[in-house]
Amino acid sequence: MHKLEIIETIQNIFIGADEKNWKQSRSAFADKVYLDYTSMAGGDPLVLNADQIIESWSSFLPKFKATHHQLGNFMVNVEDEKANAFFYGTATHYFPNTSGKNIWTVVATYNASLVHENDSWKVISLRMNLKYQDGNLDLPKIVQNP
Repeated sequence: MHKLEIIETIQNIFIGADEKNWKQSRSAFADKVYLDYTSMAGGDPLVLNADQIIESWSSFLPKFKATHHQLGNFMVNVEDEKANAFFYGTATHYFPNTSGKNIWTVVATYNASLVHENDSWKVISLRMNLKYQDGNLDLPKIVQNP
């Protein structure tokens, strides 16, 4: 039962982002989150307030006409009130533009750590492990300055 709840918590992050339902995404995070997207973006991992993550995503992702996150191959390990999850993720970003190259795809695996608090699971750590990107790698810049 816990494994399904954990998977649904993680899915809420990405489905919420695709649906621009920021409350749904935010509900899956603990108040403080260790976020590591360095495999794609460089820099250092950060400990952020969950509201900062949502603010960043909600100011960037809606610039695309559509996004689609597909998750799968979940492996979940639960120990008491803590859990670790490994899963695959593919994110497709769509933005029609004059180049005709309208899609940017990111393929990665993820590691998430969660805690059980107040009868729900919350993500306290999320690390992306980039496998590859394909399509129009300039699309993130294009949506910033259409």
